[in-house]
Order: sequence, then C-alpha cells, then structure tokens
Amino acid sequence: MQSNLIANHQSRSFFERVEHTGLSVRVGLVADHYSHDLKSQLAIALEIAGHDVIDFGTFGQSNLDDYRDCIVPMAEAIATGDVTKGLAIWRSGVGPSIVANKVPGVKASFITDSFSAHQGVEEDEMNLMCLGSLVTGQALAWELVEIFLRAQFTKEATFKDRLSGMSSIERNSHSL
Repeated sequence: MQSNLIANHQSRSFFERVEHTGLSVRVGLVADHYSHDLKSQLAIALEIAGHDVIDFGTFGQSNLDDYRDCIVPMAEAIATGDVTKGLAIWRSGVGPSIVANKVPGVKASFITDSFSAHQGVEEDEMNLMCLGSLVTGQALAWELVEIFLRAQFTKEATFKDRLSGMSSIERNSHSL
C-alpha cells in the first residue's frame, strides 16, 4: 500500500511539471506489456502538452506484444505520414529499433541521452525514438520525448546528401 501511495505521489508530481508547449505533433505510441505503465504516463503527459496521441498498443498488462502486431503498424503509419513521429517503449528499447528500421521511410533509434534525441532528428531525420523502460526512468523519458518532438531536420546540404544516400541503400536492399 505504501509503495502505491509513493508511486501515485511521484506521478502527481511528475504531471504537475508538464506544460502545454504550443507545439502539436501527431505522435504514435507503442510499448510492450512490461513498459505499459511508462507508456501510459507518457501518453497523459503528451496530451497535457497538447499533442495528438495515437496508441498502437499494447493495452493493459497483456503480453500480446509481438513486434508485428505493435511496432510494424506504427512504423507504417509513420512511413505514410499518418503519424508525424513515433515513440516505442520496450524493456531494452533495442528490438523495436531493429524492427521499425525494416519499414522503408522509418528512421528509428534507441536513445538514452538528450544530445542524441535532438541530433538524430536534426541530422538524420529520425522519426521514431525507442526508449528502454528498464534503463530510462520517467523523468528522463519525458525530457527525451520533449527534446525529440521539438527537434527539426536542419535541411542542410550535407545532411540532405546523407539522407539521399540512406534512401539509395534502402531501395537497393529491398531489391535483393
């Protein structure tokens, strides 16, 4: 009972720090059953901050969290433009990155620090950030999400050339 009260107090304190940003992004959100609590907290924070959240699962503590059922639909929504940016929260965060990058047009990375959260977008046009719920606490996760959503691709020639090269690799690898 005590730990529930502490958890509720910490969550309440966390949500009191979330502010409406004036920025509205259509965000896809997905998690494995182990990371459901962090996903739920981030979903509430995203809505408080003014973002449009599309939940791709899992729902509740169900262990029906196969990559094909969760990650792939969100990655496809990013690739088609139905979702602007995506967040995948898995125990380690690594698996969703591997799987999502199989979908053409998706640029996913496992992120654990603020520099990579913005640099991945600014220079590599990352559109899906993967977090590990076992390695990233609630406060850091929210900080990384805010940074990721605010970041914009710089569109400098050097980085456009890199993206062109990535697209070429992607096209060639799908023809093998």
